[in-house]
Amino acid sequence: MFRTHTTKEASKLDGEEVKVCGWIHDIRVLGRIAFIILRDRYGFAQLTLIKSLIGNENFKKYTKLTRESVICARGKVQKTEQAKLGFEILPEEIEVLNQAETPLPLGVADKVSADMETRIENRFLDLRKPEVLAVFIARSNILRGIREILSEENFIEVHTPKIVATATEGGTELFPVKYFEKDAFLNQSPQLYKQILMGSGFDKVFEIAPAFRAEEHNTTRHLNEFISIDAEMSFADDEDAMRILEKGIQNAIKYAVEDESFEMLNRNLEVPKIPFKRITYDEALDIINSRGLNMEWGEDFSTEALKILGEEMDDFYFITKWPLEIKPFYVLPHEEKYSKAFDLMHRDKELSSGAQRNHVYESLVEVMKSKGLNPESFEFYLRAFIFGMPPHAGWGLGLERLVMIITGVKNIRECVIFPRDRTRLIP
Repeated sequence: MFRTHTTKEASKLDGEEVKVCGWIHDIRVLGRIAFIILRDRYGFAQLTLIKSLIGNENFKKYTKLTRESVICARGKVQKTEQAKLGFEILPEEIEVLNQAETPLPLGVADKVSADMETRIENRFLDLRKPEVLAVFIARSNILRGIREILSEENFIEVHTPKIVATATEGGTELFPVKYFEKDAFLNQSPQLYKQILMGSGFDKVFEIAPAFRAEEHNTTRHLNEFISIDAEMSFADDEDAMRILEKGIQNAIKYAVEDESFEMLNRNLEVPKIPFKRITYDEALDIINSRGLNMEWGEDFSTEALKILGEEMDDFYFITKWPLEIKPFYVLPHEEKYSKAFDLMHRDKELSSGAQRNHVYESLVEVMKSKGLNPESFEFYLRAFIFGMPPHAGWGLGLERLVMIITGVKNIRECVIFPRDRTRLIP
């Protein structure tokens, strides 16, 4: 076999022979002794090379290896306080599996920072850095935590089409594609399909899948391809949907911070208590206007307005009871000019939008027309409302923004292995 133990497993042994494999993180030569720091996904191991034990030729060959070369080392583990890691491996044999060229286009062991473009262009090297790997371990744990809550709540995982004939929300921010002889688009959201499933009796569904927005933003918070976590539930209102969402967020953070790799991020984060605070749109508007911004009722909150809210509100909170006119057509009207919509915020960042949906066919068509949409373009969707549609509610959550908040990274591209933004199609 290639290896018998990972570096983490080897660190717990003493006096036993192991075979570890990974990348050369660093090499230090001190006369007749040398140290190769081996790195794998689980940590580091110090290979201590003593010339008198391994021979002059091997000593010379091994110490001339380049950083980031891939090797396997067989030898005995020895606990020692002299080693920074608390243990060392005295190799009897080192097998070179692949030698890395020099110079490296991007340093892995070096503390010198590189700009984001250089990092993405050399992503295969960037991802080798333990602190970068820690972001994606956190991302995986976040998904695990949310999936666990949805499974416990009896949600069925589904997958809906990503090539569609019409816009989900009637917007223009769509990527057109040629679908044989027809024109089609990459889907913005599974919203219409998960609502159809409510009319199919699925009761509770969730989807974790790519979504696409043809927005021409080029900021540290926007992507054109992202992972959307969507949930929809029947016989439920907006409060039911918020309850599931906050439980998912809480469990996601719990799994992320409890993993030992989270320490690599130097992030002091506590698991939030639930329920999260709720404020209405009107209350949020009062906070913003009290700081002198003077926004009109019915306006969506600007970046400046959200910054004010973020200074006033701590941690996670919901903004509820939004004006109907600035929410999508499928949101349930409430008290004439309001809606049963909510946004989940973390200080000044929007993480999720959700609502109780409009399940009454006649009302849904009326709202569509008031927003300038043609109901005939949504016939496949509207038919599900004619033959018995239960009240239902749900939400969509952007995974990368949640990862940003939990890990503390400053650029959303750091939360995606191979990001797609306004200018990037490769790697």
